[in-house]
Amino acid sequence: MNAALPPSTPAGLASVDSVTALLERVGYIASRPIATALYLAHHLRKPVLIEGPAGVGKTELAVSAARALQFELLRLQCYEGLDDSKALYEWKYGKQLLYTQILKEKIGLLVDDADTLSSAFGKLAGFQDLFFSRDFLEPRPLLQAMEQPGGSVLLIDEIDKSEESFEALLLEVLADYQVTIPEIGTIRAEVPPLVILTSNNTRELGDALKRRCLHLHIGFPDAALEQRVLRARVPGIQDQLLAQLVAFVQALRADNIRKPPSIAESVDWARTLMLLHASVLDEQTVRDTLGVLLKRETDVREVEGRIAKMTQAALAAG
Repeated sequence: MNAALPPSTPAGLASVDSVTALLERVGYIASRPIATALYLAHHLRKPVLIEGPAGVGKTELAVSAARALQFELLRLQCYEGLDDSKALYEWKYGKQLLYTQILKEKIGLLVDDADTLSSAFGKLAGFQDLFFSRDFLEPRPLLQAMEQPGGSVLLIDEIDKSEESFEALLLEVLADYQVTIPEIGTIRAEVPPLVILTSNNTRELGDALKRRCLHLHIGFPDAALEQRVLRARVPGIQDQLLAQLVAFVQALRADNIRKPPSIAESVDWARTLMLLHASVLDEQTVRDTLGVLLKRETDVREVEGRIAKMTQAALAAG
């Protein structure tokens, strides 16, 4: 682990309750396990691996934490074929080429006073080192996070979309908060970043990666938590409509559909209903806006015969 003294703890990370209040100020309603994971991530200096279905707030947690703490957010979006040139660093080849041309034009002046061939090579060798100096390095998110003097949040989003070889690339970063560049050396973080990895569970992650992380699973919220989230994200929504739409969404998740609506779809549906000036749910409005909640036609067909009954049940619950 980095031998540097640990940075001072921001007031918002002083306790689990402080983390909950900190996130709530920027509109993120955190459950107790979420707040605890963020608290431990800072104090134990360990990354958090967040797993769960898409749309439940995994990425938004990192974004909200950075905004609340006023930290720089460095985001690395993972995909198949991601390598160190996009994640760690790459050399500025265009700048190196330009430098080569300048050196070529001035080479006569540089070695003009050299008495022997070996002394001429010695002079040129000094310039060769400049090609692989910090001036020619283009930092990517992982290296950028190591170099933030005031702290940062490093979001490695959808790590399950990358290949297993990329996980090995991350091990040094996650274990010691440092990046090794063969031509330059090891760059250690002055202030270790708060690291959050997200996964939608499209593939099983390696044990070596998991061992270095705290684990957090974010699933679909219960009705009470979902109402709190919607109140924070959709200001002005009436309590009656809020209770009805949450009851309807909760019923959809319990139904036999392939892609249940996440909290992101709930927020979108609440905004949609307010845009349509709805004060209560009705069957026609639900049918007209069902595409906001369900993104698969097979799921729409699965529930369309029960919409009237589900709407009435939601009205009763509200």
